[in-house]
Amino acid sequence: MEEKVKDVLNNEIRPYLQSHGGDVEFVSADEEGNVSVKLKGACAGCPGAMMTLKNLVEQALKEKLPEIKSVKAV
Repeated sequence: MEEKVKDVLNNEIRPYLQSHGGDVEFVSADEEGNVSVKLKGACAGCPGAMMTLKNLVEQALKEKLPEIKSVKAV
């Protein structure tokens, strides 16, 4: 699952975040479908970071990988 998550992050999510001065880094994924990521750059201190996490990162991962249950920032 780790490689699938990294693929979606690198090809679907990261280019968008980078175009706005932010970035996302994969941290971990467990067997239950819980993914941890680290928001970086402009996303790290942004007041809308939780919206970005839920509405962009989590939604894109769940759409591409239905086995994902949740995404959290660490």
